[in-house]
Amino acid sequence: MTRTDGPLGTARLDAVSRKIVEALQADGRASYAAIAKVVGLSEAAVRQRVQRLLDSGVMQIVAVTDPLQVGFTRQAMIGIRVEGEIGPPAEAISALPQVAYVVTTAGSFDILCEVVCEDDDELLEIISRRIRALPGVASTETFVYLKLNKQHYNWGTR
Repeated sequence: MTRTDGPLGTARLDAVSRKIVEALQADGRASYAAIAKVVGLSEAAVRQRVQRLLDSGVMQIVAVTDPLQVGFTRQAMIGIRVEGEIGPPAEAISALPQVAYVVTTAGSFDILCEVVCEDDDELLEIISRRIRALPGVASTETFVYLKLNKQHYNWGTR
């Protein structure tokens, strides 16, 4: 199913696992029977492979919502500059419930995080009282989303 001899121990999927992932990216509710027809395995074999992909963290099956449709009126990307070790602030930011995405970067910022907030007051609270108050955080820059032009997760496995 997968090998871990890629760069930095990353999982490398075989052709069948790639097809399973791509089928689920196209339709996360696809049945094991439907996927089995596409990949040429039994339904039981597909079920086992999907479970291994989930258990190993290679993929997740989730419902993706439009934040505006479920009551969140403010999204933003926050660039964070850190003095000292990046790990502790990144872990603390990752633990915040409003934070949807955290990545350690090279360049102008040490950390980028995406937040989804109910309103501007909640965004201000996250920036000023949560993120900027963390030990090691030197500065932040906030990029408020005006319009979500594209958000897709069907980029395949290449």
